[in-house]
Amino acid sequence: QLQLVESGGGLVQPGGSLRLSCAASGFSLNFYVIGWFRQAPGKEREGVSCISSSDNSTYYADSVKGRFTVSRDNAKNTVYLQMNSLKPDDTGVYYCAAGFRAFITTVQDMCAVPRGVHWGQGTQVTVSS
Repeated sequence: QLQLVESGGGLVQPGGSLRLSCAASGFSLNFYVIGWFRQAPGKEREGVSCISSSDNSTYYADSVKGRFTVSRDNAKNTVYLQMNSLKPDDTGVYYCAAGFRAFITTVQDMCAVPRGVHWGQGTQVTVSS
């Protein structure tokens, strides 16, 4: 069974940092484009950051550029999202998703329209004083 499990969420103060992990089981992430998404009550789901399966090209939403960094460790079958300088607007449930590279053309497409992807269960990130 294909599974994605997010971890690393929690409560942090504005300006703090968190590192989220997305661990895969049942399949190898090196064949997949990986995306991080977030959703808060009353807001649309947002593609935060996506990373390719081959050349490590990346995409970042304008709201997180310069603060977040996505990376992958194929040996550990895990993708990470390092989040620095966190703001209250970063609060939400963060999900990772995996799209088979044969069906995903670009990281921009993955973050914009994540069709037919495997979703994790999400991890809560709360940025508050």
